[in-house]
Amino acid sequence: MPLVGFHASHEQIPPSALLGDVVQAEQAGFEAAMCSDHWAPWSVRQGQSGYAWSWLAAALQSTSFSLGVVTAPGQRYHPAVAAQKIATLGEMYPGRFWAAIGSGEAINEHITGEPWPDKDTRDRRLAETIDVMRRLLAGETVTHEGTISVHEARLWTRPDEAPPLIAAAVSTETAAETAEWADGVITVDQDRSALRDFMDAYRGAGGRGPICVQVHLSWAPTDDEAVAIAHDQWRQSLVPAHLAWELESPEAFDERTADAARSEVAGTLLASSDTSRHLDALLELAELGVDRIYLHHVGQEQRGFIDAFGEHVLPELSAAGVPAGAGS
Repeated sequence: MPLVGFHASHEQIPPSALLGDVVQAEQAGFEAAMCSDHWAPWSVRQGQSGYAWSWLAAALQSTSFSLGVVTAPGQRYHPAVAAQKIATLGEMYPGRFWAAIGSGEAINEHITGEPWPDKDTRDRRLAETIDVMRRLLAGETVTHEGTISVHEARLWTRPDEAPPLIAAAVSTETAAETAEWADGVITVDQDRSALRDFMDAYRGAGGRGPICVQVHLSWAPTDDEAVAIAHDQWRQSLVPAHLAWELESPEAFDERTADAARSEVAGTLLASSDTSRHLDALLELAELGVDRIYLHHVGQEQRGFIDAFGEHVLPELSAAGVPAGAGS
């Protein structure tokens, strides 16, 4: 079966509470965790955005989990500084930390005051960023001029083995483009046919390492509550990806989704009180050959979700097994 992890959403929950949540998740049977790295939340209603890198050290110290973060060096973070953060956590917690690298979103990057680049420029910047970070993590002294500038940078503290740098991708095109450099790939849950195409594109382009899927879901004691939570907290999911990269503020996302109906939001994720429905959806992912699944309950209160899935979903996943040939 795939590894099943817990997603810690810094946009929605204060880091002190998230630390308690990730500790509880380990006790409930989750096997790993990951988090987001945002400057701002997607919505004013979400209302949080703690600094992921401070929290990661505390979470790694408080659990025995492997932990990862989805981040976007290049504008808000200089790639050399990002490499130093990655190297430090890798040295402190060998074999337990990974970073997923993406090209970023304006909502987080506009704060530098630099213009938000077009997608082609962002893709070039991502490629240069990965090259610089790989070289630094390998012990080189790096000078580089391009969409980013680096002058005689050297990492003085490095782990014996560099943490995996995996690709954060949504489209099949990006999955194929990043396969050359990535130690794995992470995407969001989507239609099963589309997800199969995504996986085939990554593997077909030579992609190695785990295929990871982040699953947004809403659970509550009743279906009405689960749908209401999704509508309140996750309606930005209705904004198309190409536009979501460009909007600069939570207020802009709220304006775009102000008239969203509950049924529209519920159509973008599974919102249900029935843990067996959630289990069936996760078994479908397992049968596709996904290597890691990270569950994100989109509510701001996590404890009920953790307890319910720890009792009714995680044991069933472990016991279910996968049909012969799945994932081949």
